[in-house]
Amino acid sequence: MVRAKTKSKKTAPAISAEGTSTAPPSIAALIEKAQSLVDQCDYELAQRFVNRILEREQHHIQARELLGVIQLETGDLDSAKSTFETLIPPSPSAASPPLPSAYLYLAQLSDDPQQAFSYYEGAYEVLVVQLKGKERAVDSATSTSDETELKQTIVRTLISMVELYMDPSYDLCSVCISFLPGADVKCEELLKTALDTDPGNAEALQTLASVRLSQSRPDDAKVCLEQAWTAWKDLDPDDARMPPISARIALVKLFLELALYTPALLVLQGVMASDDQEVEAWYLEGWCFFLMAEQAQEAGGALDGLAWGELARDARDCLETCQMLHVNQEHPDQPLLEHARELIAKLEALGVQPSPEEDEDEGDADGWEDVEGSDDEDGDVEMS
Repeated sequence: MVRAKTKSKKTAPAISAEGTSTAPPSIAALIEKAQSLVDQCDYELAQRFVNRILEREQHHIQARELLGVIQLETGDLDSAKSTFETLIPPSPSAASPPLPSAYLYLAQLSDDPQQAFSYYEGAYEVLVVQLKGKERAVDSATSTSDETELKQTIVRTLISMVELYMDPSYDLCSVCISFLPGADVKCEELLKTALDTDPGNAEALQTLASVRLSQSRPDDAKVCLEQAWTAWKDLDPDDARMPPISARIALVKLFLELALYTPALLVLQGVMASDDQEVEAWYLEGWCFFLMAEQAQEAGGALDGLAWGELARDARDCLETCQMLHVNQEHPDQPLLEHARELIAKLEALGVQPSPEEDEDEGDADGWEDVEGSDDEDGDVEMS
């Protein structure tokens, strides 16, 4: 059989990092390949593709952004910072308009809170212009989706600015007279803008609750938290609108600060359903049960029908799991581990033992030992 001629049908050349094909791939194809490799965390090969692009177009915007991401992910922070700086004014090779992502990366890389705030402001200004363009666009499913994503990015940018004020490690308020006077008022303005941009945004409401706590307004904080939680608590776990685990962990901390133990446990239940290896979730659940056990003892030995011994044992189980996962994962949060061990030691001193393994013979019905000399397991042992 004679093979058909294929002159009129061109086959796309294979893309390699070295570019050995006779017809070099397009810049767009190289960008797509590099982005795919970054998504796969193959940063070494991704950089080779990015380098090929920059050899052909030295100031290619998307390639330089990808290069900065690769440098950031591989721990070359100084190089990443330098790369992102080329993408914003006053660099002569800055994108026009500047990339908001470059501002956001630089804000995260900055050790100076004032400079970080300035970068966030730069990102916000560009994002607002982009949002206005989307709002003027012809309505379509794609346009609506892009607009929703833009609004969420704007809200997260504003929240990051608020968090700079509230982070004790930065102590931004101590320099706010020379920087931005009236930190308290500024936080209110930023969060109002966030909620005007995306009404009912759960992360914005959650941050507002944190501000209300710092203002010693716990009742108002509770209202904000209830609104934030209501926005997503009935969603399916795989719903795209479900907040990330980090945001749900932050919500639990606020619930615990307000002694709202039941909603805290419900949120943690959802977190662990998504990731049962989450160290901080196990720690917070243990801490929650410990606080509930303390409150049960103060109330005469029980809380909502649960004996303090049962709550204390649940606390011990969670904290033991937290300790095991922390060690196995080489988790970086040492203060968390130290506090977990401190709580375990207190429970041990009270005679509270972890639940027996499933394959072990059942011992005491409550899974913990009586404190020597105590006749009343629910009434005589002090938690503090």
